[in-house]
Formats: sequence, structure tokens, C-alpha cells
Amino acid sequence: MQKDKTLTIAALQLPTLGMQATKLDFYLRNAHSRGVKVVLLGEYVLNHFFKELPNLPMNMVKKQSDKHIELLKKFALKYQMVFVAPIILVKKEKYIKNIVKITEKSTTYYEQQILMPYKHWNEKKMFANKIKKLETPLTFKVEGFKIMVMGGFELHFDHFWQEVIEKKVDLVLLPTASTFDSHNRWREIIKTKAFLHGCYILRANRLGEFKEKEIKWKFYGDSMLVEPTGEIYMMLEDKESMLIETISKRVIKEHRKSWAFEEELAQRANF
Repeated sequence: MQKDKTLTIAALQLPTLGMQATKLDFYLRNAHSRGVKVVLLGEYVLNHFFKELPNLPMNMVKKQSDKHIELLKKFALKYQMVFVAPIILVKKEKYIKNIVKITEKSTTYYEQQILMPYKHWNEKKMFANKIKKLETPLTFKVEGFKIMVMGGFELHFDHFWQEVIEKKVDLVLLPTASTFDSHNRWREIIKTKAFLHGCYILRANRLGEFKEKEIKWKFYGDSMLVEPTGEIYMMLEDKESMLIETISKRVIKEHRKSWAFEEELAQRANF
């Protein structure tokens, strides 16, 4: 019998980090001791929440981003891990919302393609991300597992899930900053997407609070790993913590073979 291929992954559930490396190193030492190869951080963990940015000097935001990128580069080398984290870059005096992938050998940026455009949450207005034809999200391999990264809002658009099918993605990494009473909606969407596309989904949601006038934005955690079966394999609650689990190629293959969604599509591809 062929040996099952596995990969140990982690989601860090944190509020915005300070400039010191102490807290991050504490979690990463633990993750390294348990064989973690991929670590995901939530949105607005390496930077302040976007509604705080107008009150901060742009050079301070840039310094914050540069410092955290350098820290993650050092940790990637020290612990032989891959880090994926949303990061705000400054280009031509404008903010660009990105997701960075850092390994011991390289640093790759993915500019989020669709940002929230709503009156109460208008990232589209805050950031200078280009509006253009949609492209394949950041995709890479770690120990034989095909991994794709989506911005939290991008989860809602079928274009990105079509890419999951075409690229035969095993694991989707989903950094978020979800708040208000959206727990159940996010859980159900993530579970459904995992089931329909036969992949694992690892979500890292931030913690913390932001007060705007009389409204308190509470970021509630709920970081989770969802299996291809659509079941929540592990979920954190609303406290600072780290999720570590091992995913399996066998589970992915068995689900895809059992439900045969890809096979049925493939039979009709040339008509």
C-alpha cells in the first residue's frame, strides 16, 4: 500500500502585532517542534486595521511592514517554514493591499484583486490596487501539496474557485478580518466550498477591536481547518492561539473519487 502523503500546517490567531519578535517567536518555536511547514496569519495582523491608517503617518506604516517582512524572512530561514500573511505596501505614496509568501529562499507578493467596496467597509477606496482582468491567485507547492492563496473577500467569487479546479489545488489559504455577527455565514460558505472543490481550507481570522463612533468592531477569531468532506476538522474560539493540524492526500483523493465532480466535468470538456 502506498504511503499517505501529509503536510502539517498552522494558523496563527492574533490581533495586530507590535514591532517586537518575542510573541511571534514563542508560537513559531512551538510550531517548529511539531513539524509545521506552512504558517498562515490573518488580515491586519502585520499592520493596523485599514480604518486606522488615515490617522497614522505613512512612513510608520511602511516601517511596520518592512520590519515584519524582515522578521518573517529570518524565521523562515531559522525554522524552515513557509509564511503567508497579508501585508500593506507603500508605492508612490499610496497603500497597496498584498499577501506575501516568504520562504527561506524567496519572497513573493500577491496583490489582492478584489477589495470590499461597501460604504461601511471600503477597502477599494482606501487602497490603490489595480482594477484589471482577473488572474490566477498566488499558487505554489509544498512537499507535493498544491496550495492557493485567496484574499478573504475573494472567497465570494467563482473565478477563483474555477482556478482551484483547473489547478487541482489541495489546500486553500484564507486570511480574513471578519467581524460583527458573520460567524455562521463564513462557516457555511467555507464548508460548502471545501466540499464542492474537494480541498482543505485553512482560515486565519484576526482578533482585536476597533471603535468607530458608537459602533464596536469585534474581530472574533473562528480560525479553522475544514476538510474536503465539508466538515470542520478543528476550530479556534475567540482567544489568541494557534491551530496546528496535519492534512492528508489520501483524504483529498478519496473525496474526489467518491463524489466524481471533476470526472463528470472532464467527460464533457471537449464538447
